[in-house]
Amino acid sequence: MAATAREAEINGTKLKVQEAGSGEPLLFLHGAGGSNWSPMLHKLAESFRVIAPEHPGFGRSQIPEWMMSIGDLALFYLDFMEAQGLKDVHLAGHSLGGWLTGEIAIRNTSRVKSVTLMAPAGIANPDAPFGDIFLWTPEESARAQFFNQELAEKRLAVKPDLDIVLQNKAAVARLAWQPRLANPQLKYWIHRIDRPATLVWGREDKVVPYACHGAWVEGIKGLKLFTLEECGHAIHNEKPGEAAAHIAKFCTGT
Repeated sequence: MAATAREAEINGTKLKVQEAGSGEPLLFLHGAGGSNWSPMLHKLAESFRVIAPEHPGFGRSQIPEWMMSIGDLALFYLDFMEAQGLKDVHLAGHSLGGWLTGEIAIRNTSRVKSVTLMAPAGIANPDAPFGDIFLWTPEESARAQFFNQELAEKRLAVKPDLDIVLQNKAAVARLAWQPRLANPQLKYWIHRIDRPATLVWGREDKVVPYACHGAWVEGIKGLKLFTLEECGHAIHNEKPGEAAAHIAKFCTGT
């Protein structure tokens, strides 16, 4: 299902929002690579009103002065949900967006119905370190995203907009430069996530390794782990049908 684009303004900060579908709202928070209407979101829009904003400071927008940490962005999205009149939200995020989802959910779940964490950064495992996305070449980055290297070849064949690539990297650096892609305090507070939660992870993830799932499983009561075999980090593009089917089933309780 194709998405329509609109602009939202929250407390003076403008951002682009893609949206499609109807039904209960599913707010999807993108990862470090930036916003895109992925095959997974296309599938989810058959069952939900999917709302996919582009984070402030990403794409062609300027990094706002207030955005100094992932915690600031979490508070922004709490304001976003309130300003947009969203209730009973299925909150979902991938990678950086998965980390952001966790940071939102430990703060306030009054507008949240469920939580979906997809290969989330945020909690480091010293025995399985994150890939250093700031140091990788474009080819290394593309190849690390996928188990199926044919998909990596397709990614590499597409010429990116370098201005957007650099802007996204600058925004991610503001949020996650040091410590890399993690909040050392987060593991102590994920027990506060008091909504049904699921964790979706590719077994062959080379960006945020699968072995990082342990802290989330131990910390969130009743968390349901869903493992995608022969899948890398880009779950939403490599296994979109399987991921969407699991998320839809989880969110609807069927």
